[in-house]
Amino acid sequence: MPQKSHINAQCRHLLALLLCLGFYSVQAQENPSPEHFGRWVINTELSDNTDKKVGSALRAMGEKVSRCWLGCEEDRFRGGPAEQELYDRISYDKTLTTQFGEGQYLFTYDDNYQRPVYTDGRSQSVSLTGLDTVKDFSFAHWEGKTLLVEARPRDGGFANETYTILDAGKRLRVEMYIHPEGFTEAIELVRVYDRVANNSTD
Repeated sequence: MPQKSHINAQCRHLLALLLCLGFYSVQAQENPSPEHFGRWVINTELSDNTDKKVGSALRAMGEKVSRCWLGCEEDRFRGGPAEQELYDRISYDKTLTTQFGEGQYLFTYDDNYQRPVYTDGRSQSVSLTGLDTVKDFSFAHWEGKTLLVEARPRDGGFANETYTILDAGKRLRVEMYIHPEGFTEAIELVRVYDRVANNSTD
């Protein structure tokens, strides 16, 4: 059998290797991609129609939704209880500004609606069961150059978002899986944004 000292040395080397691999793995995942930050405006031609996606989810739930043969009012499903505002902001607003910060990112939507997205592991120390009585809560991590965001709005539902850069940084693609409290079907949609140039006055 191997000597005990030899086994201990092997264990120490293996532990050191695992710690190094874990360190570099975390570094690789949490290293932010600068291309994700900036000002963005929705590209309606490349994006899903939010009303149609919400309508499809409602029909799948057995709800009666009119077809609007002569044309529907824009943003017809927008609105509702205040605790569901975050769903409206991420799925309907036309503008998005993403800013880098220490331990968190700041997403700003229409009407200067600000949404902090935490990246410091704060979700591990906060009781998510009580968040619906406090405020909306969003946290994120990186997988390569893709930003994954999970939202826990005050209504008790959730939303998963995937942010990916396209066309050499000119566009931002956001895939959403939105499941408000009270819905038995999720709303799945894709929104594509065009980057706004720094010198633009739009």
